[in-house]
Amino acid sequence: MKIIELDLTGCKTLGELHERIRVAFDFPEWYGKNWDAFNDLLSTECDADKVIIKGEKTLSKDFEKSLNMMHKVFELKKEYNDKCNFNNFIYKVIS
Repeated sequence: MKIIELDLTGCKTLGELHERIRVAFDFPEWYGKNWDAFNDLLSTECDADKVIIKGEKTLSKDFEKSLNMMHKVFELKKEYNDKCNFNNFIYKVIS
């Protein structure tokens, strides 16, 4: 089982959040740092079975919309994997 840990503790900007995503998922330098790019690369470049999200609850309310989008993209990945009988994909917010 491949597990990716995404630590968002102390993120101050949306750009920083996307950079942490890029590093955690080992996305290429040309990652577009937006939710469409995240969805595209999560679908094509991510072979993780599980994503553990740390530090989400430390972020300000300014991140609420972005976190909702991130969760939506993870849900789309989960639904796609289920539909196609690929490996189960789960994500979990632990803090």
